[in-house]
Amino acid sequence: MKHGLKQAFTGAVLAFGVATLGATVSLAEQMKLAVTTSFHNSGLADVLLPEIQMDLDLEVQLLVVGTGQAIRLGEAGDVDAILVHSRKAEEAFLAAGHGTHRRNIMYNDFVFIGPKADVAGIAQAGTASDALGQIAKAKALFVSRGDDSGTHKKELSLWHAAGQDPDGFGGWYRAVGSGMGAALNTASGMGAYIMSDRASWLKFGNKGGMALLFSGDPLLFNQYAYLPVNPDKHAHVKTEQATALENWLTSPKAAALINGYQIGGEALFVFNAR
Repeated sequence: MKHGLKQAFTGAVLAFGVATLGATVSLAEQMKLAVTTSFHNSGLADVLLPEIQMDLDLEVQLLVVGTGQAIRLGEAGDVDAILVHSRKAEEAFLAAGHGTHRRNIMYNDFVFIGPKADVAGIAQAGTASDALGQIAKAKALFVSRGDDSGTHKKELSLWHAAGQDPDGFGGWYRAVGSGMGAALNTASGMGAYIMSDRASWLKFGNKGGMALLFSGDPLLFNQYAYLPVNPDKHAHVKTEQATALENWLTSPKAAALINGYQIGGEALFVFNAR
């Protein structure tokens, strides 16, 4: 993974499109896309959706939830496609016949955030497992999303890889059951450690005494993928619109917009659709 990014939607429904921008709406087509909170919190949705609207005359209504809930919405046929970041859950979704296929769109990475004082010393850790082990050893405050999101699933897998079981942790481990932005706010207010996707951290405005302390372990790679819902399971899903959106998301224009989206000179995502 490239360093420093290149070196290195609970369940609120947000409808984006021309209506959101205060313009008059006269749309022939609409579709529903369940996306992760990090996709929205990063601000990337605000960049892409007006361009999709202009190019495709398609209003994409975003359901902003965690990956687990996005997958359940897809299974129920409540959306036409999902954009999520948990490979194991995505493969189970496809294996059960709920999606037609999986397409990589972009990636970033997960990072560990914590108080600048870094009482657990994770800035000197060699691996993500080492960093989490040091937090557990110090019993330093740690905020978990605790919401079955892709970020939460990844965090749990990293604890287990470190030989730790969050079910046995004491009061220093706080599962808040909320999206990335709210969880970061909680961690900032408590002076606690937290795992975040890099894009949400860069966009986050309440950093206070918090800093990015650890990144760069290949295990922290964070791939986002697009999965259309299977019309054989749900005949009402808008396959034509979902295909048009997929083609746009994998286009050179989307690549330029995704790669060009920066905060403070740092890219938030890297396009890698093929």
